[in-house]
Amino acid sequence: MALLKCYILLQEAWTGSSQHCSGTNMENSSYSHPSLLTLSFGQIMEVKYFYSALVLLCFVMIVVSNGAVISAIVIHRSLQEPMFIFVAFLCVNGLYGSLIFFPFLFVNLLSKTHVISYIGCIIQVFGIHTFISCEVTILAVMAFDRYVCICNPLRYKSIMSLATVFKLIGAAWLYVIFLITIHLILTIRLPLCGSVIQKIYCDNWSVVRLSCIDTTVNNVFGLLITAAIMCLMPVLTLVSYVQILWVCMQSSKVFRAKALQTCTPHLITLTYFVADVLFEILLPRFPSTVLPYELRILMSVQAFVIAPILHPLIYGWKLREIRLRVLQMFGAKQIANLQNNL
Repeated sequence: MALLKCYILLQEAWTGSSQHCSGTNMENSSYSHPSLLTLSFGQIMEVKYFYSALVLLCFVMIVVSNGAVISAIVIHRSLQEPMFIFVAFLCVNGLYGSLIFFPFLFVNLLSKTHVISYIGCIIQVFGIHTFISCEVTILAVMAFDRYVCICNPLRYKSIMSLATVFKLIGAAWLYVIFLITIHLILTIRLPLCGSVIQKIYCDNWSVVRLSCIDTTVNNVFGLLITAAIMCLMPVLTLVSYVQILWVCMQSSKVFRAKALQTCTPHLITLTYFVADVLFEILLPRFPSTVLPYELRILMSVQAFVIAPILHPLIYGWKLREIRLRVLQMFGAKQIANLQNNL
């Protein structure tokens, strides 16, 4: 009798679990990727024309300023050196991120319905995450360039040849594209139960949180990517600058001043950008009531606005060679000649 009861209990448990699994599969199979996703603009739509004009102004400023720096470096052979080439690719990345972000935002601000197609959302996720990640990897490569220049000046030209420069830039991009592509494949496989993105643009976490199934794999891989890019690259940059600082402390005041002049803009950019991105990564993990929604929006768009504007201003104006060439391009030859004589 005891064996019979055990058999009946096992059979009931098996039948129940089978029904539960089949029900779960049916439930999951009824969900797929929605064709349209809704973005959350909230109360900013009350002054949408003001924000539309502001977005357009920022976009034009970014295109003109970054385009000017890139053109100056491409046109003038005297600027085709490793440091300036890295600056040019940093500006190219800023243009790339702006093209992914601003047109979508501008169109949605002027639209009555704030929607984006699922494919468009995935494209924006890829673009935004590659832009942010490439920003950090290029800054890490630039730190290595400054390390070789300051700590090994006699071997600099032999180590940092143009071929090496383009290999480093290619490696920085491929490293990011490989990791982000895997991350995006893990996201695309997820069925979605909802269609409302809790932001004014698409990012990976906003899509993943709409999933109907367990997202542990996505969360773990997301942490690994954060560690591999947003933690590892700044650490490598910091190591380079510790070595530079050590050499500067043992050098003359003139050498120290020149080294700090070229390195300070880099440190400012990296510190601000990494702090902003880490804030954006951590903020969605907290309740939405921690900060007002408008402030959350403002904080979330800084990486796409401040960094692309900051690069031409810091590098294009701080580095004398680029500043002179840009002034000459815009016809300010008298100002350029005056600064050249100073």
